[in-house]
Amino acid sequence: MATTFYPLAEQDNEQEALLAKVCQLCGDLYGQGLRVFVATNDVKTAEQLDELMWKLPSEQFIPHNLQGEGPHYGAPIEIGHQPPQTRRQVLINLCHPLPQFAVKFTQIIDFIPNDPAHKQQARERFHHYRQLNLAPQMAAE
Repeated sequence: MATTFYPLAEQDNEQEALLAKVCQLCGDLYGQGLRVFVATNDVKTAEQLDELMWKLPSEQFIPHNLQGEGPHYGAPIEIGHQPPQTRRQVLINLCHPLPQFAVKFTQIIDFIPNDPAHKQQARERFHHYRQLNLAPQMAAE
């Protein structure tokens, strides 16, 4: 199982930077034919990400839906704050602490924010991944 941490670029609005990076990664993973679940801590974040994806230019459209909406087996990218109901290869984790269902994915993507409190949470998740023998690594960007 691959676990990759992406450092976030320093910006005034870290939440915007995070969601923009998630959109970019979702587009890349969709282009590879992978099914992705984006796990959020709450409905508000899930809805923010959904709105941001709808605002992308048509040539960058990413088929996605909020959890519980869309087709029976979901769009290639599903966004939610509850455990996923369908099997997917990639988890993009926006949750703290690490959700228990994370071990069901073949690839996990997580982030290292710049805000000191959020950076400490990322360290805790990194340690948790190691305890689960998931060998977290830094993205080669």
